[in-house]
Amino acid sequence: SPPQAREDSHESLTSLPRRDTMGSFLPDSSAYELLTIIGRGLEDLMTVNLARYRPTGEHVAIRRIDLESCTNEMVNYLQAELHVSKLFHHSSILPYRSIFIAQNELWVISPFMAYGSARDLISSHFTDGMNELAIAYILLGMLKALDYIHHMGYVHRSVKASHVLISVDGQVCMSGLRSIISLIRHGQRARVVHDFPQYSIKVLPWLSPEVLQQNLQGYDFRSDIYSLGITACELANGHVPFKDMPATQMLLEKLNGTVPCLLDTTTIPPEELTMKPSRSGADSGICEGPSTGGAHHSNGEPSSSGSHPYSRTFSPHFHAFVELCLQRDPEKRSSVGHRRLCLTCSVPSLRTLPLDWPAWSLASATWMWMTGISDHRGTGKRCV
Repeated sequence: SPPQAREDSHESLTSLPRRDTMGSFLPDSSAYELLTIIGRGLEDLMTVNLARYRPTGEHVAIRRIDLESCTNEMVNYLQAELHVSKLFHHSSILPYRSIFIAQNELWVISPFMAYGSARDLISSHFTDGMNELAIAYILLGMLKALDYIHHMGYVHRSVKASHVLISVDGQVCMSGLRSIISLIRHGQRARVVHDFPQYSIKVLPWLSPEVLQQNLQGYDFRSDIYSLGITACELANGHVPFKDMPATQMLLEKLNGTVPCLLDTTTIPPEELTMKPSRSGADSGICEGPSTGGAHHSNGEPSSSGSHPYSRTFSPHFHAFVELCLQRDPEKRSSVGHRRLCLTCSVPSLRTLPLDWPAWSLASATWMWMTGISDHRGTGKRCV
């Protein structure tokens, strides 16, 4: 790329108007002490560091992106993300505290989310999936973020557990805005868009059939609802449906209306639950159908007797929620959205989770799946 063009692109990354949250964090690399690497991404062009902000001692996360190795196309891609991040102001979307260039690196400063991503938690603590209470808590934060994003006229297009971050006090924040796209065209909100997200190879299992199909019908915000359903399966089963399939087979399965499901005693035949657990068979998260019999443990809690990890039973509401999110026809997802996960205020306390998250163990409510109710006036319930 011509040097001047590259310089112009680099300058544009930091020339966007600042939002208020950035004012107190200095755009100066000397103000940050890099401590350790906590992640990588963007085709290994990005390094994520835990760092200490010297003026206050506060821990932050720093994304350092090697601009010298980025193409102009990739710089434009990053610029779009940073522009959108400065438009969004919501407690369930990860904020950026400062953005600047230091020695040919783009530095993006954000709060340190101590528990990492929901994917990190699955990998380290919940390899066979989380219980229903934990999933509902995480999905609620995702629903709040998606509701805001869609209201602002955008489609996220990269909804997955690795883009859901959790702070030390239990705050759930969505990230991964690089693939986001606006429905606003020439000052008006378009009915659909047709663009295929760039650099999306790793997110294919989460993408909806209509995004993958790339036909004249296009797609809208309901494609994110499909991805939410895939993420619910990811959180519940410990792995992603379609993950190990060749891309062509995955596309055919989705276009043919194959619906992944939650793995438990209602979807896995009893004879399989008596077999030694393995990463085969029900692994794809695509179920043969409901089964009968077997021990049923509520709220997705596995049996403590050392049996199959999927000897558990998620609530019918949760199953219905996932099934509705994963409908092949986007029109059938339209009423699923953000009103189906409701907060009930009558239960005294949450059960303690395997990890000591204060926001969970001290809360005075529990989450329930409400797949058939959209209004709860006078019942003490609040729909999201």
